[in-house]
Amino acid sequence: MARAVLSQADIQRALTRISHEILESNRGGADLVVLGIPTRGAVLARRIAESIARIEPEAAPVPVGTLDVTMYRDDLSRTRTRTPQPTELPASGIDGKTVVLVDDVLYSGRTIRAALDALSDLGRPRAVRLAVLVDRGHREFPIRADFVGKNLPSSSEERIFVRLAETDGKEGVAIEGGAK
Repeated sequence: MARAVLSQADIQRALTRISHEILESNRGGADLVVLGIPTRGAVLARRIAESIARIEPEAAPVPVGTLDVTMYRDDLSRTRTRTPQPTELPASGIDGKTVVLVDDVLYSGRTIRAALDALSDLGRPRAVRLAVLVDRGHREFPIRADFVGKNLPSSSEERIFVRLAETDGKEGVAIEGGAK
């Protein structure tokens, strides 16, 4: 049985907080690019950019894009494969910008390692930051999120399910499995 850990309102609050933290650490939205990792990371990236626009309505909109990392993964033979999706960079590119990578769940760090490899093929950002909705631990690489919605320590037998209205028709984060 899945146990709910974040409601729709909790997700919204977390994304608003993350947006404020991004603006604070970057000293505003100038030279900022937000890139979401498909599928749910791309949705969260759009929401963060919209939140930043609400926080700083007088500033130029923060460019948003997507970064598909499927073909950069080192664990393709051991994980479910999904169809690669297009990488869509903003017209302004990423060179010299602060890029905020956005994903739904940070677990082993393999997806983010792949994202860093993909970014290096696309340009040279000034800095790369990481925003995640859920950090569940169990890192296999020395990767740490700069902006976290919820730290959710979990066992490796448990699964975290992020549901977003745009992709799943409902909203929330749940944890399932583990010790009975």
